[in-house]
Amino acid sequence: MSLRSNAILIALAAALFGATTPFAKLMLGTLSPFMLAGLFYLGSGVGLGIGMLLRGGPAQRIQRAEIPWLAGAIVAGGIAGPVLLMLGLSTTPAATSALLLNLEGVLTAVIAWVVFRENVDTQVFLGMLAIVAGGVLLSWQPGASSVPTGALAIVGACCCWAIDNNLTRKVSNNDAMLIACVKGLVAGTVNVSIALAMGAAMLTSFAGYGVSLVLFVIALRDLGTARTGAYFSVAPLIGVAISLAIWPALPNALFWIAAALMALGIWLHVRERHAHMHTHERMSHTHRHVHDAHHQHEHDFPYSGDEPHSHPHEHLPITHSHAHFPDVHHRHRH
Repeated sequence: MSLRSNAILIALAAALFGATTPFAKLMLGTLSPFMLAGLFYLGSGVGLGIGMLLRGGPAQRIQRAEIPWLAGAIVAGGIAGPVLLMLGLSTTPAATSALLLNLEGVLTAVIAWVVFRENVDTQVFLGMLAIVAGGVLLSWQPGASSVPTGALAIVGACCCWAIDNNLTRKVSNNDAMLIACVKGLVAGTVNVSIALAMGAAMLTSFAGYGVSLVLFVIALRDLGTARTGAYFSVAPLIGVAISLAIWPALPNALFWIAAALMALGIWLHVRERHAHMHTHERMSHTHRHVHDAHHQHEHDFPYSGDEPHSHPHEHLPITHSHAHFPDVHHRHRH
């Protein structure tokens, strides 16, 4: 998939997810944080499940060895993360909460770099520092002796989703709709003790959590965890715009300084270009693909020429240079 296509996917995913923050703030007056978090994920799972039935079922099944990674992602990002966000939203302005969610991209990248050894460029690192600086300004209150608990809860949600993103990357070769559906159904069922769905919450969650998550998983496969998280940082800006439209107010100077720092960080990420001579090691896997420079293989079955298609295939060693991201074919060391 081309860089342009990935950028469009991330923009759509970010817009859908970013819009959920102010709408969730509106609904917290009538639903508890646990109920709303559960409905959001349950709504996404139900909606995507219906979509898969209409499509004719999942494109491929999740392998047994990948289930622990998916289970960890569900616990961190589907159960703990949404509840922490709702708790934080209950005491934090929606626009401020939306900007604080930029920290998810930072924490996602840190885990990807430190734990999973993705490469990091200086420009991307400086962008992360700018976003962190903005988050510190948003969380700091002059004269206060401690950071507000609401802000801490939102940062905790970002940490949970960062873990979720890195674990989900381990299963991102699978059907993105199936992954998002399973996460939504399991997480929603756990967080909802009473299966009484509120129409507005379910509709918002299907777009903001369900469709957005499908697009995010696809981008994880093609861009890697750190960069997908970075590009997804535009999501909170969508939330800010909607929040200020619903609750018209003039934010203080710290808010605008934080917004400028986060915008600078996102700009540094988007303008990155990573290219160097690299070697692909021999590997075998299964995913949807076309016969590009990385997929020059023979077929051991009758092949009609239709693309993209999915089947087990082997990559032979190859050395070349081109612009790339840490996708499923470029997880090499530097």
